[in-house]
Amino acid sequence: MVTNLPAEARAKWIKVMEARTIEEKIKALEEFLSAVPKHKGTANLRLWATRRLAELREELEERKRKKGGRGISFFVEKEGAAQIVVIGLPNSGKSTLVKQLTGTRTRIANYPFSTDRPVPGMLRYQDIYFQLVDTPPLRPGGGPWNNRVIGLVRNSDAVIIVLNNEDDPLKEYLSIKSELEKSGILLYKPRGRVVVEKERAGKTGVRVTLMGKIIDGTIDDVRKIMESYRIYNAHVKIYGAVTLDDIEQALFESKVYKPSVIVINKADLDIEKARVKAYEIHKQDPNAPIIIGSAKLNKGFEKLGEILFKLLGIIRVYTKQPNGPVADKPLILREGATVYDVACSIHKDFIKKFKYAKIWGPSAKYPGERTGLDHIVMDGDIVEIHVKG
Repeated sequence: MVTNLPAEARAKWIKVMEARTIEEKIKALEEFLSAVPKHKGTANLRLWATRRLAELREELEERKRKKGGRGISFFVEKEGAAQIVVIGLPNSGKSTLVKQLTGTRTRIANYPFSTDRPVPGMLRYQDIYFQLVDTPPLRPGGGPWNNRVIGLVRNSDAVIIVLNNEDDPLKEYLSIKSELEKSGILLYKPRGRVVVEKERAGKTGVRVTLMGKIIDGTIDDVRKIMESYRIYNAHVKIYGAVTLDDIEQALFESKVYKPSVIVINKADLDIEKARVKAYEIHKQDPNAPIIIGSAKLNKGFEKLGEILFKLLGIIRVYTKQPNGPVADKPLILREGATVYDVACSIHKDFIKKFKYAKIWGPSAKYPGERTGLDHIVMDGDIVEIHVKG
């Protein structure tokens, strides 16, 4: 095991996963922490669990305040193709950027901490929309909203980091990156990544989609790990090269990767400085897209939608009924999605009654190819599901 957890701690963790309410999660996580032995191998797990416990307690207090009609809610329901949280230090220009890109009403002022709650807005890209969420500023070392903003980032699909070209963008970036990493949020893509999507009880079992390789095991080993935690219905997606330890670690969510876009804002004040800082940041994280622009002038962000689309690995799948027209609105899925995911998105009964699918588009060998549930779909595919009468 990755942390050599004793049987008691494993049993406690199962209770954490089974918890439904915040109160249940807090109690289960407290019991789990008490059962985890203190040694070098569990240090990171204990740190993550402690921070997660603090986040849950804050969330519980927030809900109580909201129920009592006081305080500010930090919960933002996801809409559109993906939710992207926009973060930055005070006066970085986050609010101006979100307002320019989405037209949403957000509070803008030339003094720190003018934004005191998350404000969502919609950014259109072709035939889909991205939800951008403006947030209160982060303050490295501890701020009034740090945990709540980090909680928003954890639940998001990606993050936009806005840096102020009036100050030192590189220093700001490293500071924000460090703050996120303390909470187990990675901005760099690891060599391999595992996503475990739990599904409703049924006869689906544990499905494994390989978009990489398991270095020290097999798909059967993956299923055994899931079953050891009483997970009998799940979709395990494996990207890149991973070990069985990586797969087990994914159950704890102690580290999560968030794709990021870096924005050097107020570049119009000193474009050469912005370019130099962009180069320095690129050396730190070569894979993160960097935009040099000015939110005030609304310049430099013309390709943001395209960047987010590629960064998130989004695919659009269009459905059609037999002998019917193609739907105007696409299903939004992720790279690696299969006909099974398409069928589930339409109606859960389609899995039970599934007969075959017909595919037109990039993933089809020929127009109207017949496939099964395991066929991997691609962006632009048209899928027609046929079910048993």
